[in-house]
Amino acid sequence: MNPSPQTEPVHPMIDQSGTSPHRFSRPLVAAAIASSVIALAHTMGLKVVGEGIEMEEQHQFLKEKGCDMGQGYLFSRPLPAEEVVLAIHPMER
Repeated sequence: MNPSPQTEPVHPMIDQSGTSPHRFSRPLVAAAIASSVIALAHTMGLKVVGEGIEMEEQHQFLKEKGCDMGQGYLFSRPLPAEEVVLAIHPMER
């Protein structure tokens, strides 16, 4: 299904609860959910943004699962709205 010319596709975001074992009581469940969201989004032709990436282990996890972009303190401190687009980094595979 193609979006109408008046709308843009939503890009799913995975927050840090899906990538931080210490933030979720069942880390395997969190990892499975994050992996599933990434796979589903890609099946739908969407790109996925990993949100709130603070540690290299989160970055590596999302990168290994095929997450397309990421943002968080690992890459940059909070920025003015006009600079946010520059702070979303592609995940290099």
